Amino acid sequence: MPTEGFERHVKAINNIALRVVVLLLAAAALNQISAGVVRAGEPALPKLKTETQGVFERYVKLTEARNEGELKRGTGLLWVDGLPEEQRADAYAALKRGEVKIRKLEILDNGKPISCPGGMIHHWTGVVLLLGAKLEDVLGVLEDYDRHSVYYSPDVERSKIESQEGDHFRVFLRFRRHKVITVVLNTEHEVQYFHDAPGKAHSRSSAVRIAEVENAGKSNEREETPGDDGGFMWRMETWWRMEERDGGVYVQSEVASLTRDIPTGLGWMIKPFVTGIPKESLTFTLAATRKAVEAHRPGR
Repeated sequence: MPTEGFERHVKAINNIALRVVVLLLAAAALNQISAGVVRAGEPALPKLKTETQGVFERYVKLTEARNEGELKRGTGLLWVDGLPEEQRADAYAALKRGEVKIRKLEILDNGKPISCPGGMIHHWTGVVLLLGAKLEDVLGVLEDYDRHSVYYSPDVERSKIESQEGDHFRVFLRFRRHKVITVVLNTEHEVQYFHDAPGKAHSRSSAVRIAEVENAGKSNEREETPGDDGGFMWRMETWWRMEERDGGVYVQSEVASLTRDIPTGLGWMIKPFVTGIPKESLTFTLAATRKAVEAHRPGR
């Protein structure tokens, strides 16, 4: 069935539940087709291109400059602080009610959007308030990478500190993402923590290696060549900020990641699925951080 005809057919289905089933079956079928092409020994999808990687590096450089400027300023460190007065008051009220506030970001280059041929840049930031917590409680959880597989399960399946020198860590994290299909990633990160002032800290994390895992958990498990894989996660850069005030600690995380672009003609079906994962993962991470800190706070 041609793509356009299939799309019209799906839109004509009035029953929402049935429409969801049809879309899920179509996504599963697409995955099986791609797997079949790979098994046939043909390149199903192009590798990570140098141009794509270069664009993302430029994007990260601009994001880094913005972060450094804000940290140097020292005030208004949360993304909600940049909102108009009434919206800012509503956001802080929501945080004190226990909500996680999420926002999609986009860095411009000389006022213009940055095009990323062959890839998609996903950029989100989120903040949560951990009432009753102290800064050392939060750092105690974030730096306890050997137990991240407990704190952030099921998103983090395995975790380990590979090396540590003061506030600098090299860590291994094995991610498991499931939404219609399951993707397992072996990743290594360089993380540096900075103590800015009493009650304030931030960290910078860069994924220095990301490898998709084929047949995860089976006897024939193997890593695919980074950049020559399904493209579910090619790059990942993270910025954390922590500020103790208002009877707790505000924790903000900002993540920029790079994935493969959406194949032409399938965007209407695949794009909502792919672009939803970064937001969901960030929301889960912040909520899980709060849960872990509450569980390990002294007196609990």
